[in-house]
Amino acid sequence: MSTNHPTTAAPGRPPSPGPRRLTRVLADLTPLRTSPDYRRIWFGQSVSSIGQQMTAVAVAVQVYALTRSSFATGLVGLCSLLPLVGFGLYGGAVADRVDRRKLGLIGAAGLAAVSAVLAVQALLGLHQVAVLYAAVALQGGFFAVSSPARSSMIPRLIPPEQLPAANALNTISMNLGMTVGPMLGGLLIGTYGSQAAYLVDTVAFAAVLYAMWRLPAMLPGNGTTAPAARASVLDGLRFLREQPNLRTSFLADLAAMIFGLPRSLFPALAVGFYGGGAGTVGLLVAAPAVGALTGALFSGWISRVHRHGLAVLAAVAAWGLSIAAFGLTAHHLWIGLLLLAVAGCADTVSMIFRNTMMQVAAPDEMRGRLQGIFIVVVAGGPRLGDFESGTVAALTTPTLSVITGGLACIAAVLLLAARRPAFLRYDNRHPTP
Repeated sequence: MSTNHPTTAAPGRPPSPGPRRLTRVLADLTPLRTSPDYRRIWFGQSVSSIGQQMTAVAVAVQVYALTRSSFATGLVGLCSLLPLVGFGLYGGAVADRVDRRKLGLIGAAGLAAVSAVLAVQALLGLHQVAVLYAAVALQGGFFAVSSPARSSMIPRLIPPEQLPAANALNTISMNLGMTVGPMLGGLLIGTYGSQAAYLVDTVAFAAVLYAMWRLPAMLPGNGTTAPAARASVLDGLRFLREQPNLRTSFLADLAAMIFGLPRSLFPALAVGFYGGGAGTVGLLVAAPAVGALTGALFSGWISRVHRHGLAVLAAVAAWGLSIAAFGLTAHHLWIGLLLLAVAGCADTVSMIFRNTMMQVAAPDEMRGRLQGIFIVVVAGGPRLGDFESGTVAALTTPTLSVITGGLACIAAVLLLAARRPAFLRYDNRHPTP
């Protein structure tokens, strides 16, 4: 018998725990292995996310090249925000009364069409900022309508115990887009022009369209027949108001985004404290995304945690503590970047558990509307955070704004824990909304 068989250990010595420990730390790939439908959706979303981030860079570059105005470039974000908020709730309600597969297909096809229009205008050299603004607004609308449908399909594709792992994988997909997309976009734009980024984005949508096409029908409710009652946006808001655990998870996220997100202060900090410029701003912006991606890659432990409410509040408190520490060390760039990365990692942990709570505790016929509310929170929370941090900085100093924002985030977590002790006891094995 061979003495080097991989499953044979030396006499008196246990098998090496290294590989097993590594798999328990790295992201759990079980959903990708066991569900072909989820695997296709994940791959399609990863590819399209990279393409969409390339397009975002290309639009910003085009607008600035045409106007030489930072204000005009900043309006791109507003053009995207308004339809995201306006159609987010509506898209969730639609997802709760139609075939979610068809809605996802329509949304992906619409986004691909908008990218194709952007490519055409760049190739023709139209030089019309209004066309770019309109395209960005359409993108926001299509995304807001279709995203709740795509997100609410995930619990149908995998068993409940795999949802934390799937949400960690979704976070990897999103952050890959946010890190790889801008880099590839900048390379393509610099070499071949904006039209190259738009064309690649258009082609990239083929992956998500194919994944959606292969899915079975995804009717809400019991999955075979549409619910008799008309799904209402107000019904979704009432449901959230009456479900304390889900409501607390949303409030925890708002606390982190409003009080603990000093994104609008990065330019002032880059110049005033680090003596840098645009490159330093880029590092500050990228650091949380790098931390978020790292946290998702090493999320193998996530599925073994069952007290999701406690985990959410602990992660949000870690976010606030990291941001406050970032303000206290504002003169040391690399320490600051490390703390921002830690904050991004904590945000990933919070998002994974919050998404899992929403998918497990909410009934299927409400998931679309809750995902729509989630889009509004994700899109609107950071903008409110920009206003809060900018206002406090104008009244005091940027450093004090960062520190007090982080501390306010921690105070909000403590208040939520005191007001909702049942949230700390939430167990995903016995989910209650």
